[in-house]
Amino acid sequence: MSTRPPRRRVVAAGLAASASALLGSCAMGGAGGADGAPRELGGDDEEDGSGGSGRLSGKLTVWSWDVAATALKRLRGAFEERHPDVTVDVVDIGYDNAYDKITVGLRGGTGLADVLTLEGSYLPRYTANFPGGFYDLARRADRHRADFDRAAWRTVTGGAGGTKVFGIPWDIGPCALYCRTDHLRAADVDPKSLRTWDDYVRAGVRIKRATGHKLLVHDPTGAGMFPMLLQQQGQSSFRDGRIALETPAAVRALTLMKRLADEGLLAYEKNWDGLVTAHKDGKVTTNPIAAWWTGTLTDEMPELKGRFRVLPLPGFTAAGVRTSNIGGSTLCIPAQSEHPEAAWEFIRFVLTDKSNQVAMLKREGLFPAYLPALDDPYLSERQEYFGGQRANAVFARLARHIPPVEYTKDDAKEKDITISAVNGVLLHGKDPRASLASAARRLADATGRRRVA
Repeated sequence: MSTRPPRRRVVAAGLAASASALLGSCAMGGAGGADGAPRELGGDDEEDGSGGSGRLSGKLTVWSWDVAATALKRLRGAFEERHPDVTVDVVDIGYDNAYDKITVGLRGGTGLADVLTLEGSYLPRYTANFPGGFYDLARRADRHRADFDRAAWRTVTGGAGGTKVFGIPWDIGPCALYCRTDHLRAADVDPKSLRTWDDYVRAGVRIKRATGHKLLVHDPTGAGMFPMLLQQQGQSSFRDGRIALETPAAVRALTLMKRLADEGLLAYEKNWDGLVTAHKDGKVTTNPIAAWWTGTLTDEMPELKGRFRVLPLPGFTAAGVRTSNIGGSTLCIPAQSEHPEAAWEFIRFVLTDKSNQVAMLKREGLFPAYLPALDDPYLSERQEYFGGQRANAVFARLARHIPPVEYTKDDAKEKDITISAVNGVLLHGKDPRASLASAARRLADATGRRRVA
């Protein structure tokens, strides 16, 4: 889930480091099948979700956190009505401890819930390190493949063309450009003119000259826009298992960020609180970020109602992709589950039901990875906070065009090295191409992976 990220952003770096240390120590445990292969949940989907084994029964434990746990607690009653011999215990394990608990459980082969929440970018890391740790749901889930966002589906299959399915996508974070319309008007900038990143930089110079406002925030404790800009161009820091930090797309992304820095358009603010305060105080005009930022605006800045609009991201070309993704999560079944049939049916009930998905968007702000939900009339309603704009409809259109990208078990190592390279360019004026080449060499040494030529 990605609608309430303040705590998540603050703790993410330390959490990733601790989880990465545990993950990196071994690839074992998980109570999988023979030779560490994942267990398969066989048989066809049936109406009762029992896979032909009869009526479902037992106590199902589900681990999640924050608003996602709230949503699951709300939906469990309807599921229990359908399956009166099943009880569902949703446990909010807290994001601060989630990945340490999951990693320890997978390593030890015991102690996990029947259903786990995992962020989409983390799932490939776990399935690579614990190949027998999760049920392969392919024989049940393949019939639903076309109903889910392509980029989110790739995270649950272990890569492009993957035949195994280790979870079902839940929510996604389609990206767009949130703009302060009062700042744009003061600088006589037409929002519709922001079609390319070149347009965006030129507009930023004009806005700064006319109003004194910076264009956007960069948090030097992270890699900033870099991962988002890479995915917009259809790649991550890896491609086909190789390090892809020296590709034209990577150089293009970091060169754009350097232009923004050189023009004095970045406001440097640390962590989530700095980002929120900069927008609340009007220091910056735009935020290229995911749909869940809407929840932060309405919760933290109600006094700014009517001053924001949502636009597609600028493209690297006028005809290029106008979105990307930040965040999103999945539900999966660990091989330790004592009730895998009931676990599957619960996941299917929550995530492949249009009304449930729309309700989670309305009430918890979880933007669906389930494409049929994006056609619901609710997403076309006008939103008062955005001056009557149909902002959800913008995200619904963009969500269908998020490029799928590759995640690996070495993402945590890549993140640390990329942050250093990005901030060397932005804060110390280093050359983007040379910095990325150096980062690629360091990552190759740390992982043993080859580099994309």
